[in-house]
Amino acid sequence: MQAARPSLDARAWSFWAVTVMIAASLARNPLYTALVLLVTIIVSATNVPVHNNRAILSPLRFALIVIPLSALFNCLTIHLGQHVLFRLPTWIPLLGGPVTAEGLVFGAINGLALTAIFASFAVFNHVTPVRDLVRLTPRAFHEVGVVISIALTFIPQTMRSLERIRQAQAVRGHRMRGLRDWLPIVIPLLVSGLERSMGLAEAMVARGYGAVYEKAQLLRTQALLALGTLALLGGWLLWLFVLLQRGIAMAVMLVGAGIVLGAVWQAGRVVTHTVYKPRQWTAPDTLVVLGCVLTLVILLLPLPLDRNTLYYSPFPSLSWPSFDVFVGLGFLGLLVPAMIGRGGQQPI
Repeated sequence: MQAARPSLDARAWSFWAVTVMIAASLARNPLYTALVLLVTIIVSATNVPVHNNRAILSPLRFALIVIPLSALFNCLTIHLGQHVLFRLPTWIPLLGGPVTAEGLVFGAINGLALTAIFASFAVFNHVTPVRDLVRLTPRAFHEVGVVISIALTFIPQTMRSLERIRQAQAVRGHRMRGLRDWLPIVIPLLVSGLERSMGLAEAMVARGYGAVYEKAQLLRTQALLALGTLALLGGWLLWLFVLLQRGIAMAVMLVGAGIVLGAVWQAGRVVTHTVYKPRQWTAPDTLVVLGCVLTLVILLLPLPLDRNTLYYSPFPSLSWPSFDVFVGLGFLGLLVPAMIGRGGQQPI
């Protein structure tokens, strides 16, 4: 019998999901995008429990919906390319003109990239407990994080309640024919949701949640927040209207963002909360981060590699995308969670 391995830290999973999003966004080559999607599928297969049903829409269903819709929308609105499939009348607004194979392929590539991003965050949603997501929230927004996590937790519960109510009403002979037929379903669903909310509220009050005294924010924190917001706004306006000073504008926005982050950190210092079981950063978490860093280095740093293969455009005529083996190997850094998931189980 195998013992379940300890799960990775939510911060490591967050860094992995963001890295996959960056890789899928920057690598506009369908071969690299398909490689990122394959890596995400392998990580999901080795880390996500089979009985986990937190996702409403699976990545496969998402791909079957998004890729055809993206390809259809793009080929109907982008009338470029040499391989014309058919022509629509020019009097049709936006859609009129030639429909090309190049436009169809470009839309499918965009849909494939969206699928890879969706699949990565689907894995993140499966493997990260809600309590760990709450811990990722900055202390200044801890209450907001608790409220959002409770709302997200209620979504699958509401879906299950809806299915049970529909089955119960169907046993009683209820049939859905129009809007009025939803009333016997909506009312019990609303009542069950209110009962569940009241039960949760009573449980939280019984455990002393929210029994804290108000702490006024320091004047220094409020001043820093106002100064950082003004710097962000000023840098943004300088970027828009003074084209010759965009370097200064970027610097002002970075300074403003730093001041805002500092103000949030300062506000979080006055918020005290306890953790029942603190989560320790482990060696597998470090390995996941190092694998993601390897992928980011390949994508972002000017290394002596054929980085032109990262970008592909089917316009003006279709051609086969190129592939660099060393660049492709860089994407394998995202496979570290799968290696840990497969080798991190020990018999008992």
